[in-house]
Formats: sequence, structure tokens, C-alpha cells
Amino acid sequence: MNLNKVFLIGRLTNDPQLRSTPGGQSVASFSIATNRNWTNKQGGKQEDVQFHNVVAWGRQAEIVSQYVKKGGLIMVEGRLQTRNWQDKQGQTRSTTEIVCEQLQLGPRSGGSFGGGEFGGSRSSHAAMKDDEYSQDVKESLPEIDIEEEIKAEDIPF
Repeated sequence: MNLNKVFLIGRLTNDPQLRSTPGGQSVASFSIATNRNWTNKQGGKQEDVQFHNVVAWGRQAEIVSQYVKKGGLIMVEGRLQTRNWQDKQGQTRSTTEIVCEQLQLGPRSGGSFGGGEFGGSRSSHAAMKDDEYSQDVKESLPEIDIEEEIKAEDIPF
């Protein structure tokens, strides 16, 4: 069995670049920065930043270019892909990028997505104001009233 799957949560380093193929398909390119923090043996704080190139196609490309700007938080699920091409000098070049299969936009701040901690998908509610979004979420969540104790043998899995 083989698996090629990537999950990234990070911030955009620049605004996404939206283009169209000759056939009319939308494609967006953007870069995400992720960081890792740790403490070394001497007790000093260390940080490593990685930059990841991402390509999104179709409706996801349009959503990213419309709702996410530089500094915006995003989660991307996708696969790694390496492309090769010839540059103008005839040199063979290659790049490895993440092909976006699914994405979730971070929370909005100041009318655009970005800022704050990652809070899940808001892409289906992108056009709503924050108070409308909160009310919509409250109405869609069922209330569960548990009065008796839950026992392990009652759980069906």
C-alpha cells in the first residue's frame, strides 16, 4: 500500500496568484509558512521555519484567491507532486509542491480571513458576518441532554 498525503496548517507568505488555463480552469498558487519551536539541550529556545508551495485548482483556487490574503491562516490537505521543466537556458528544473485536495480557512479578522488561532472551516459561511455565522452555528448544533451515566458497554463501537 502506498500513501502520499500532506496536512499543513500555516500562514500565507503572499497573496495567492490566480490564473486560468487555456481551457478555462482556475488555478491558484500560494506559499504557506510553517514553524516548529523547541528548546535545545542548553535551554535555549529554537525555531525552524519551512516554506511550502501549494497549488489549488477549480473552485478551491477561486475561494483561496477571494478570501485568503498574506498572513491568513489556512489548513491544506493534499499530496506531494514533483514537476520538471526546461528553463530558457535549457537547464532542467524541478520543484516539489503540494497539490491541494481540501482546504479549511482560518478565522476572519478585519473582514478577511487571517489572524487568531485556527478555528476550523468557515469557507461555507464566507459571505456571512461574524454575528450571522455564530447564530447559524448555534442554530445548527443539536442540544444533547444527558441525565444518566454513560457506561462503556453502552457505546456501540
